[in-house]
Amino acid sequence: MEVTDVTISLRDEEKLRAFVNVVIDGEFVIHGLKVIRGRNGFFVSMPSRRLPDGTYRDIAHPITADCRRRIEKAVLREYEKALKARSDKSLEM
Repeated sequence: MEVTDVTISLRDEEKLRAFVNVVIDGEFVIHGLKVIRGRNGFFVSMPSRRLPDGTYRDIAHPITADCRRRIEKAVLREYEKALKARSDKSLEM
């Protein structure tokens, strides 16, 4: 499995830093991942749905720790690039 495309939509909220879409092997897309600022740094949250009891359940998620690491690494790499591009753009103004 390879992450072949990552689309980042930056946010300026305290914890929510970006919405993310990920394409796997150029054939399967997962919408609604999030980059979250946690107590110990940034992490990637999988798309989830709120249940009637108020809890949340992931609707798509990696099964193995290795797959989760690969997705998180690709997402956070693109997140850093998007931040740099936004910073570079603001310096041009």
